[in-house]
Amino acid sequence: MSNRIEVKHPLIQHKITMLRDSQTNTKEFRELVKEISTLMWYEVTRDLPLKQISIDTPLGSAEAEVISGIKLALVPILRSGLVMASGIENIMPSIKIGHIGLCREEGTLEPKDYYCKLPTDVESSEVIVLEPMLATGRSVCTAVDLLKKRGVSDIKIMSLIAAPEGLALVEERHPEVKVYVCSVDRGLNEQGYIVPGFGDAGDRMFGTK
Repeated sequence: MSNRIEVKHPLIQHKITMLRDSQTNTKEFRELVKEISTLMWYEVTRDLPLKQISIDTPLGSAEAEVISGIKLALVPILRSGLVMASGIENIMPSIKIGHIGLCREEGTLEPKDYYCKLPTDVESSEVIVLEPMLATGRSVCTAVDLLKKRGVSDIKIMSLIAAPEGLALVEERHPEVKVYVCSVDRGLNEQGYIVPGFGDAGDRMFGTK
């Protein structure tokens, strides 16, 4: 996949291993997701444009750089994407955040949106969709479809782990969208879970079944 960026920093890989461990409890799992998301964010924002400004330091004037000319927005897919957004907020507290809620229809198992609330200027923003597990790819593709219908043209996807099947679907339906991921696992089981993966992300984050 030409638009897939694998983030292989040793700290991230170490924390991904801890996520996979079935002995990792709910509190630790949430903290790890936040930490990994924060570390990934440095790679996702590597190409942000900069401009020079003049400032006064305690020892005199200086030319320095600040981010310029771009608006960013996070769109976590409910519910598991919320914890990823929380990690990113730690370093960009003013970033705008929208939310997309998706559920599977009985019978077809196709994702259907039940909630969509986006920033008012979303169409002029670079939007990063947050989904911890890119499994079948159907949910994240549906989220991208919704964003495009709202006029968004600059979209990235940020996932912790992915299955080849999900990546292939994103490439087929949205080939221009970049996908940032820490690990590409073997594939999906009969229930559509990533193997080896780390189980159900939402359940492990929130202590539910």
